[in-house]
Amino acid sequence: MKHYGLIGKPLIHSFSADFFNKKFREEKIDAEYKLYELDDLTNDFANLTKSVDLSGLNVTIPYKEKIIPLLDELDETARNVGAVNVIKFKGGKLIGYNSDVIGFENSLKKQLKPHHQKALILGTGGASKAVAYILGKLGISYTFVSRKKKENGLTYDELSEQMMRNHLLIVNASPVGTFPHSDECPAIPYQFLTNEHYLFDLIYNPEKTVFLQEGEKRGCAIQNGLEMLHGQAVAAWNIWES
Repeated sequence: MKHYGLIGKPLIHSFSADFFNKKFREEKIDAEYKLYELDDLTNDFANLTKSVDLSGLNVTIPYKEKIIPLLDELDETARNVGAVNVIKFKGGKLIGYNSDVIGFENSLKKQLKPHHQKALILGTGGASKAVAYILGKLGISYTFVSRKKKENGLTYDELSEQMMRNHLLIVNASPVGTFPHSDECPAIPYQFLTNEHYLFDLIYNPEKTVFLQEGEKRGCAIQNGLEMLHGQAVAAWNIWES
C-alpha cells in the first residue's frame, strides 16, 4: 500500500483526505491518505518521514514556504513561485512542486474579462505567491495588501475608493473567513465594489464566504476556491504518478 498525506496546521477544514480516499476506493488504488498536523515543522517533519513510508505529501498553511529548506530539489515552477504544496518522494529524494498554480489559473480564467487588468492580492503567505505567479503569467498587474506595511504593498487602511475602482480583480489569498471563523472577512472597503469587479476567494469552506457575499450583493462576479482545490489535487496526483 502507498501512503500519502497532508501536512499543515490546523487541518480541521481540509477536504484532501476525503477527496483522495474516495478516489482510491473508486479506482481500486491500493493507497491511503492521512492528515498530519505538525506543530514543529522541522522536528515533526523529520519524524514523519522516518516513521511512514510516504510516496507523496500535500503542504498547506502555514508551511508552503517554510518547507522549502527541508527538501532536496524544487521543480522550476515551485522555484519561481517560491512556495510548495506538493512533495514527491522519489529515489530517496524529496522534490517540491506547486500545483496551486494549475488549479488557480484554470478556475480564474472562467470569469476573467478583458477589463480585469489590475488586481489586489489579499494576504502575503504561500498561497499569494501562486496567485501572483499566475497573474504575472496572464499579464495582469497586481498589488499585495496586508495588515502590516510591507515593501511594494499596501495595508487595508490604504485602500481608497480610487484604488478599488482601478483594481477590478480582487483575490483573497488570506485565511480570513475560513471555517470556523466564517463570520470574518478581509477589511476592504466593500462599498466601492461595482458590477465590473471579480472577487476570487481561495477559501472553499464555507462555500460562500462573507467576502464573496459582499461582492455578490454589489453585482460582482464571484468564485470560491473549491474548483481550484480540485484542480490542484488532480495535478498533485499526476505529479506523484509521473
